Amino acid sequence: MKKFEGQPAATAGVGKDLVNEPMIRHWCEAMGDTHPAYTGPDAIAPPTMLQAWTMGGLSGHGDGTGRTSGYEELFELLDGAGFTSVVATDCEQEYVRDLRPGDRVSYDAVIETVSERKTTKLGTGHFVTTRMDVSVDGELAGTHRFRILKYAPAQRSSPGKGPGRAEGREAEQAPLRALRPRPVINRDNAGFWAGIAEHRLLIQRCEECAELRFPWLPGCNACGSGRWDTVGASGSGTVFSYVVMHHPPFPAFDPPYAVGLIELAEGVRIISNVVGVAADEVRIGMPVRLEFRRVDDELELPVFRAEVA
Repeated sequence: MKKFEGQPAATAGVGKDLVNEPMIRHWCEAMGDTHPAYTGPDAIAPPTMLQAWTMGGLSGHGDGTGRTSGYEELFELLDGAGFTSVVATDCEQEYVRDLRPGDRVSYDAVIETVSERKTTKLGTGHFVTTRMDVSVDGELAGTHRFRILKYAPAQRSSPGKGPGRAEGREAEQAPLRALRPRPVINRDNAGFWAGIAEHRLLIQRCEECAELRFPWLPGCNACGSGRWDTVGASGSGTVFSYVVMHHPPFPAFDPPYAVGLIELAEGVRIISNVVGVAADEVRIGMPVRLEFRRVDDELELPVFRAEVA
């Protein structure tokens, strides 16, 4: 697999749309980002939209613009070796210049690294890192590194049997437990997950301008300060938007279920499950209350229970 390192995954790809004001507005509304730099005659695109301008949407790029066979060949090799499951683990972005409405982005992507075989709680597999360089008129605008794990799922024992396979006839009869995807915990968000372990939903607060922000970021998007502390959310909120998931099926979930964009009383928004009512009864503006739900032996998550009369 090491022969794939350095091979192109896309060459001379071109963004499907110009950088444009409607997409910037939709992004900012969804994120609750009201920074003035993203509006007006001299508006720039939020830097975190870097990858958005390279994506083909639900219809894809159609003509396969820029794509090469290297990535597909690598995945076929991993699938053939039994590493048939995939999970995204993290991404890193570097911003070099602002993108403005009217810019047409182009991009080249390369398979940067394929790791040695690694064993994780999900299973054994290989981490694959792809680097995409995004440019405008031949000038580098930013770099996006995306890392996934291609793995063979670990075998889970029945409760009380400890790690590994159950033994004998019980191993044939005991179904494997399907686990929810694991959150990627890094230096930027470790404090958030430490709060969840203590049944506290922590929101970052800038020490310079007191702006609240969520999700957690290393710096303030209002004033740029890297100094921050936290405040605990009251737990009260409303459904700002939502979707009801029916497809695709995933063993750890029981569709249909509602995924809501929850506006907390403090003014920031968080994505989580809406529980306590049938998925088709969730409505925009519905009041909800924070609670913590243990989804398996190792993972506890914040969810929001609908407050209905």
